[in-house]
Amino acid sequence: MTSGADLFVVCKQCGSEVSPYITECPYCGGRLRRRAPKLPRARDTAGATRKRAGLTGLLRRSSPRPRSRPRPVRTGYGDYSALRPYATIVLVTLSAGAWIAIHAEPRIYERLAIVGPLHGDWWKLFTSELVYLRGWYALVAIATLALFGWLVEQRHGRAVVIAVFFGVGASAALVACAVQTFPFVAGANGAALALLAVWAAPDLRALRAGEEYDGDLLGAGAFAALLLAIPLAFPRVAVLLTGRGSELSFVVSGHEANWIVGVVGAALGLLVGFGLLARAEPER
Repeated sequence: MTSGADLFVVCKQCGSEVSPYITECPYCGGRLRRRAPKLPRARDTAGATRKRAGLTGLLRRSSPRPRSRPRPVRTGYGDYSALRPYATIVLVTLSAGAWIAIHAEPRIYERLAIVGPLHGDWWKLFTSELVYLRGWYALVAIATLALFGWLVEQRHGRAVVIAVFFGVGASAALVACAVQTFPFVAGANGAALALLAVWAAPDLRALRAGEEYDGDLLGAGAFAALLLAIPLAFPRVAVLLTGRGSELSFVVSGHEANWIVGVVGAALGLLVGFGLLARAEPER
């Protein structure tokens, strides 16, 4: 008769009984082992079962009872196929649609981006994350959003992706507006860095504790360095602004990828990531 140790193992963090052939607990996301043990060969298992169970075992095996499986948990750190990244798809689609609309009608950029003081246009804190003029900046920011938005959505759910993108992005833009006399904020460099930081938080904590981790921190660091370097690598862009209530117009220039927004977005993303990590841990 098969022993209980062969059927399940007990998670040290939450005490749940889980399969011995997984590396991370599906209920709390705790790490069980680095690699799962190898499955026994089908021939050997079938032969041993025939010898032990005989004809009765064969009859039971031919019509097994359905076993209840645990529902996938969105906060697990090992399952990247539980959800489809609809929130990330929507954000990428909105960014691409805004790119097309702006190049068809340039005046839209003035209405959506932050160019100068807000003057009560608080909605620009959210819409500025979707607009771009520079093609390379749009490519890097949207690619980072697509990759790490998908990873964060599979790990924490759609609501976290939307909240981080608009909440952290708007907060970082607000800081830039408060610090700079004439702020120029456009694009999702702050929101993309925030999503990257949320994803990297568990691996950074494991690295600091000297534990093993599965993520590619070097690749994530390359994306982060590229986004932070964009304000220095690309020249300023010129935007034609029209005056309020008159035909007066003037041209202003600035960097779309505001460096303050990038730094603040990365810092806030780390805070959110460590907060989600602490919430996922079971109470001891």
